[in-house]
Amino acid sequence: MSPVRRWAAPFVLFLLVSSSAWSQSSGELRWGGDAEGGAPFVEADPTDPARIVGFEVDVAQLLAGGLGRRARFVQVGFTSLDAAAARGDFEIGLSGIEDSAARRSRLAVTIPYYEFREILTVRTADGARFRTLADLAGRRVATLGATLAYDLLLLAERDHGVVPVTYEDDVHPYSDLALGRVDAVLLDEVLAKRGVRRNPGLTSQTTPVGVGHYVGILAPQNAALRDRVNDILRRAMANGRLEAIFRRWEMWNDDQPALYSRITSGGDAAPVVASTAAPTSTWDSALRYLPSLVKAAGISLLLSALSMALAVLLGAAIATGRVYGPKPIEIALTAWVELIRGTPLLLQLFVIYFGLATVVQLPAFLAALLGLGINYAAYESEIYRGALQAVPGGQLEAARVLGFSRMQTLRLVRAPQALRLALAPMTNDFVALLKDSSLVSVITVVELTKQTSIFAANIGSWVVPGAMCAVMYLAMSLPLARFARRLEKGWHQ
Repeated sequence: MSPVRRWAAPFVLFLLVSSSAWSQSSGELRWGGDAEGGAPFVEADPTDPARIVGFEVDVAQLLAGGLGRRARFVQVGFTSLDAAAARGDFEIGLSGIEDSAARRSRLAVTIPYYEFREILTVRTADGARFRTLADLAGRRVATLGATLAYDLLLLAERDHGVVPVTYEDDVHPYSDLALGRVDAVLLDEVLAKRGVRRNPGLTSQTTPVGVGHYVGILAPQNAALRDRVNDILRRAMANGRLEAIFRRWEMWNDDQPALYSRITSGGDAAPVVASTAAPTSTWDSALRYLPSLVKAAGISLLLSALSMALAVLLGAAIATGRVYGPKPIEIALTAWVELIRGTPLLLQLFVIYFGLATVVQLPAFLAALLGLGINYAAYESEIYRGALQAVPGGQLEAARVLGFSRMQTLRLVRAPQALRLALAPMTNDFVALLKDSSLVSVITVVELTKQTSIFAANIGSWVVPGAMCAVMYLAMSLPLARFARRLEKGWHQ
């Protein structure tokens, strides 16, 4: 073991033990979850947004009561729950977390307390022809990344040619299915029932594609606490308290008694479908994910290049209109620039892709291209306007004396000099756009950062995936910056 590891391991263990000891002394059970998951998992109480409700909230309170503590919620993004548990940000994670061999290999995992089925949801009109994943060959099937459903779709992609489409949340897959953007959704039955209720034109198939279990996760050093939690869960299974919770949230079904019987009789419930994300080591997993990361990096680069080209064209047109156009055009273009610069890019992507879906259904890549291009055009226009106005007035006067028209003056005198002035900030914007392209994952474009996030969630660590992602971004941005410096230096000679 290296000196750094010898030093770091006891230090990390000390922090985890100290954090747990502080929590116990304060009489709290810190539990992590993602309130964006919504009902019935965890959500803000509609009648009191300061409170959270959901079956996971009730399970957490059940566990806290059994430990003689008070439950305290810690908000953590769903894909970061494993890493946060390992760090000791909370003592137990409860948020519809799925059991898997990979998760058990790196964390202290509780016994399963709920069994769910992975089911296909399709449009009602397609219910007869899309019954299995094999029926969806060449079709787009939506799901959440880093889940059992995602692993099943990867297998279906290999075996049947299914096209997986990953989303950041479990609401838009079903709304996009209703709109016809995808042909099916594969998620667990709890989410599927909610999706069908919200979209009456959908129906779920009755034959399960797979079976999984919800579990709690703790840091590996908290195995003793995990064992105490397991005892509480077993007692709650036997005395009906868990059944009461799931009945309250209309989740109880015939699968649960069999699960509880196996567990209370001394058995366990291993994952029925082995996850594809169960590598023998982090480096083996890195080699396996490398082709996907390279492909995602290509998507990021292509999207950024096309978006920047659009931004340059639109930005130049806006700048020219503001400098040369009549007053009404100048006012309208100025208002547009301020609107775009004054609102978040993320919001603009949502509006273009989801908000306009009832009017025009843009493909995800095209929506991402337009969103990035329009957003950066506003910033580019300011650069070009400033560069145009920086050209000395004497040169413009000389062009007029020589008989140049306004268009000739712009094309032959003003624009070339403005371009030289704008080159450096243009390059900076391109590098910034390359990084901002990571936001398009919210509209189902799987670019480099999204693929890295899935990779990290599957192995439970951001160290290797983050390093690989950083190297790829540097490999894309550094040559561009070097080329721009050489070009700028040549123009100044």
